[in-house]
Amino acid sequence: MTVSWVFLAVAVWGALLTLISYRPPRRPGWLMGASFFAAWITTELAVLHLLWQAAVVAVFIWAGALQAGPGWVALAITAVSWSALVASAIAARRTAQVFAAGIGDALGADWAATLDPTWAPAPYRLEWRRVVLPFRFRRKGVTRIKNLQYVDDGKRRHRLDVYRRTDARPAAPVLLQIHGGAWMIGNKDQQGMPLMYHLAARGWVCVAINYRLSPRGTWPDHLVDCKQALAWVRENIAQYGGDPDYVVVTGGSAGGHLTAMMGLTANDPQWQPGFEHVDTTVRAIVPFYGVYDWTNRFGYRTRSSDLGVILERYVVKQRLEDARAVYEAASPMNRIRPDAPPALVVHGTLDRLAPVEEAREFVRALRAVSTSRVAYVELPGTHHAFDVFQSIRTMHTVAAVDLFLSWLLTTHPPGSPAHQPGATKPA
Repeated sequence: MTVSWVFLAVAVWGALLTLISYRPPRRPGWLMGASFFAAWITTELAVLHLLWQAAVVAVFIWAGALQAGPGWVALAITAVSWSALVASAIAARRTAQVFAAGIGDALGADWAATLDPTWAPAPYRLEWRRVVLPFRFRRKGVTRIKNLQYVDDGKRRHRLDVYRRTDARPAAPVLLQIHGGAWMIGNKDQQGMPLMYHLAARGWVCVAINYRLSPRGTWPDHLVDCKQALAWVRENIAQYGGDPDYVVVTGGSAGGHLTAMMGLTANDPQWQPGFEHVDTTVRAIVPFYGVYDWTNRFGYRTRSSDLGVILERYVVKQRLEDARAVYEAASPMNRIRPDAPPALVVHGTLDRLAPVEEAREFVRALRAVSTSRVAYVELPGTHHAFDVFQSIRTMHTVAAVDLFLSWLLTTHPPGSPAHQPGATKPA
């Protein structure tokens, strides 16, 4: 009898995780934070959840849990939970089609057929061994050079890592990865790993950076550091095989916000104190689940949301009412310009930390003004930070970003001028 009740408790716990992965709470506070982690891990590691739950069920059945009524109730609950997890995994496998539709909407239906064979990847087949080992990022032939100082002050937050193939072609395109973490936490080796290792294996040179964090740092320290890292790339990346004139920026969450700001504030001396002469234009931006409006002009967040508290207490250290100009200047929504670089904006429909509605507004505004192509991909049933480890969805996302960047290299090849004001969208 005791074993049956324990089985029931475990089954209910597993079912609650599955339920939260489908219906995360919206209200801010500790419950929202805890539910995010539960939903995030359950959704992206659905296959692993099925495996460990199957092992647990087998143990309970072997221990006699089905000899009493609660055990059979537990088995029924588990079966329903498993059905939902299988559905979640099936939805993740459709990620490639979702990307194809979203990118095709921006680039044209036949965009993939026009890729330069030099850059076009082979058709992608899901690597199940990476899904089963979601934190084993390394790839054969890719080396990582750690902790290069991009500001000559010896500080740990002014260091970066370089990922490259040992046999990479010279003057390879460069990806600059900016980690997230609410501008207060995070590190260069915690995010973007699946994408960086994939692209490095494909011949890119990838650079992952640290930057000053709040509350020690105050906005715009974060953005200034990102631009200083780009200045280092301009000066030094050639010795690591990279093309200093061909840099694409990506990042998630706070890193998505900084990615958008990097693309929309290029060469603005306000954000380049002491290195105003450095060219900080980039070839494209790929922000994941970013924050695009610090002023909450659309009201998609409550006034007391966690983001508002974080910005006022720790990042800007001023209230919105007292420093609205600072918040507006720090909002990508306010920085949109005709000469913005091409963009691929990615967001999940179940993101409760960075509302998907804000991403839609940002893309709508960017498309209305920018003369470059703006692709938007909205992933159904997807939470914040989904791409941190090698889930089914992440691996398909990585392959799709590779395709988008292959289009970029085809239409904006190395050696061509960066996007200029007044240019028109390609036909």
